[in-house]
Amino acid sequence: MAATPAVRALERARVAHTLHTYDPEHAEGQGYGEAAAAALGQDPRQVYKTLVARVDGALTVAVVPVAGNLDLKALAAATGGRRATMADPADAERTTGYVLGGISPLGQRKTLPTVVDESALGFATVMVSAGRRGLQVELAPADLVRLALALIHI
Repeated sequence: MAATPAVRALERARVAHTLHTYDPEHAEGQGYGEAAAAALGQDPRQVYKTLVARVDGALTVAVVPVAGNLDLKALAAATGGRRATMADPADAERTTGYVLGGISPLGQRKTLPTVVDESALGFATVMVSAGRRGLQVELAPADLVRLALALIHI
């Protein structure tokens, strides 16, 4: 399996991580993150989804637990903005270089402002997309925040 830009970023930074694969085809009726958590037998509070929104028109990444929902008002406040809306999927894919269901907060084509839900800090490790549907990476939340150049909030 070829390394994704997210995996290459982790390797370049020499960050301890574990890759987990699953079959993304069995996700009928579930969101991508929920399907990943279920397929891997993980707590959905510890598996995080990467969402792309627009805050005052600027693309911004939010990393939130698959067990929850993105609070757009909180995202806007966290970045000093006034209004947030979900980004057009085509814009998210084009800007990050990843496809929906495989958008990673790491190794994106263009570095976007990123906000990680503070609940991540309550775990020794969290899982996020490794840049491909069916591939998750487990890493320490502090490493996620550092590599994504993220703020903690939401």
